[in-house]
Amino acid sequence: MKVFAVLLSTLCLLDAKVSWESALNQKLNWYGSPEARELAKKVMLYQRHNGGWPKNQDFSKKIDTDDLKELTKQRRNLKTTTIDNGATYTPLKFLTRVWQAQASPVVEASLHRGIAFLLTSQYNNGGWPQRPYGSGYGLHITYNDGAMIGVMSFLRDLEKDSTTFLKEEEKSSIRKALNLGLDCILQTQIHINGKPTVWCAQHDAKTLLPAKARSYEHPSFSGAESVDIVRYLMEIKKPSKKVLKSISGAVTWFREKQINGIKIIKKDGDKTIVEDENAPPLWPRFSDLKTGKPIFSGRDGIIKSSITEIEAERRNGYAWYVGNPRSILKDYDRDR
Repeated sequence: MKVFAVLLSTLCLLDAKVSWESALNQKLNWYGSPEARELAKKVMLYQRHNGGWPKNQDFSKKIDTDDLKELTKQRRNLKTTTIDNGATYTPLKFLTRVWQAQASPVVEASLHRGIAFLLTSQYNNGGWPQRPYGSGYGLHITYNDGAMIGVMSFLRDLEKDSTTFLKEEEKSSIRKALNLGLDCILQTQIHINGKPTVWCAQHDAKTLLPAKARSYEHPSFSGAESVDIVRYLMEIKKPSKKVLKSISGAVTWFREKQINGIKIIKKDGDKTIVEDENAPPLWPRFSDLKTGKPIFSGRDGIIKSSITEIEAERRNGYAWYVGNPRSILKDYDRDR
């Protein structure tokens, strides 16, 4: 591809001073700097032929000639393209800022391809899969780790931006995608006795029902992923009655399911629960769809009622309790 050849011919193989983790936290004038443009070249080298990116890449690391050969080879590996762990939409956020600081046809071409990947990956029902070229749970509508909401938030902010590279047809497609995505959010919200509650971390792409992902991620109420969804809904200007009802139902669920008087500590490197009447409220990451009680699971896939019942690797390597619903309740009460 011509663009890829241009990147190779102009790439400086030096370490970046700014890490990829902090690349979106710089002052605006930095995005027009030579360092930012050099980092943008590296980011674009990882972009696949379909416009998407793989996850968990450190774009700021030094690239040697062997890396370049491998990147050239991997451009055709479409199965690795994903929106998991911030992939694709995070590189696009960065490239957007670089373009806004200094317009570049190479950066703009990459942006158009990336946006096309996001738009074509969306299901007709409005949901986004974690990996559109994947299989298994990667094809579920994925709220887990902010995947779908991350895409929608990026597209919403981009469409609203006045200093944009977007073509009119892209703007129209983005608006349609956001409307479909909102419909999907409302349709996948779990209802109990006719009342809206929260969401599962992932939903079946066809039935829209809560779905299983990894062995320890069961169909359930999600106390973590639902926060990003509600936040997105709360940011909608002039929300419909359906959206307001959806928010209210989720907030009610958060109030009913908060757990007071405990905190999670590490004792000799192992997570455990202790009583603490002054501790802020916590919520279970997963709650049973029938009983509403917290559930925990190890890699054996067997549901347990306490984190002490699962193996140490999963007990300590996963966030089984979360505190982020506190911000939703605070902001909801403030805005009423």
